[in-house]
Amino acid sequence: MGGWRDMSAEALEDHYSPSRWSPRLERDTIIDAHLAVTAAGTERARASTRTLLHVPYGIGDGEKLDIYLPTAPSERGLTSPQLALQPLAPAACQHPSPPSKDNSGFAAPPLVSQGVAVVAVGYDIAPKGHMDTMVLQVRRSLVFLVERYPRNRGIYLCGHSAGAHLAAMVLSTDWTEFQVVPDIKGAVLVSGLYDLEPILHTYVNDALNMSRQSQEYSQVSIRQLQEHGQALREAGWSVSLLDLAGVDHFDIIEKLSEDSYVLTQVILNMISRA
Repeated sequence: MGGWRDMSAEALEDHYSPSRWSPRLERDTIIDAHLAVTAAGTERARASTRTLLHVPYGIGDGEKLDIYLPTAPSERGLTSPQLALQPLAPAACQHPSPPSKDNSGFAAPPLVSQGVAVVAVGYDIAPKGHMDTMVLQVRRSLVFLVERYPRNRGIYLCGHSAGAHLAAMVLSTDWTEFQVVPDIKGAVLVSGLYDLEPILHTYVNDALNMSRQSQEYSQVSIRQLQEHGQALREAGWSVSLLDLAGVDHFDIIEKLSEDSYVLTQVILNMISRA
């Protein structure tokens, strides 16, 4: 079977356009529907959970966090595990209301109810933010969390789509330059894309404006997560690959708002075993 280089331009764009794959909804409506579901879920989470919203971790407009807190004696004394949840969004989005941390809190209630603090990380989506900028912002957000909550019992990453790529990049970080080493105990990477070279040849790169140098940087950092996590295994991580039936690129992450959803239980089980 040929690789992406053997695809026609049209086939390549289809292959890297998840909105064209869903059997549930048409390509012209599924992104709007996804944003509506995640925004409504985030509103419910904010209404039912103790929150710290728009907390700056840097000086940039996009460098803010939303923190969903379990019951704790004091904000400064937070000792619970933390789930750093990357915005569940493409790094490049041409939608008039692109996804952001402001509709990434929908997954908080099932986790907060079990004593896990959930953090939705904001970063600059392309074209404002370039790939290296986004990666640096996510890394710096974790440094901020560690410094603000030094007694936390570990950080668990979760990212979807481009957020999964960014979470994978975080796992490859040499933290010596940051003078802080986050205690990252696990990660859930959902429907991620790790080899960016094909993206250079699609419309997605119109906003990302990545060069081959950007692609080489990513490949070196996360080694493309070959064979579904083999690179992470070689780096010492214990890796499991789940192939979920009955979901598409969008509702696979939307369902994290449900207590009984398999990925919700995977996250809670991973935290409980640590």
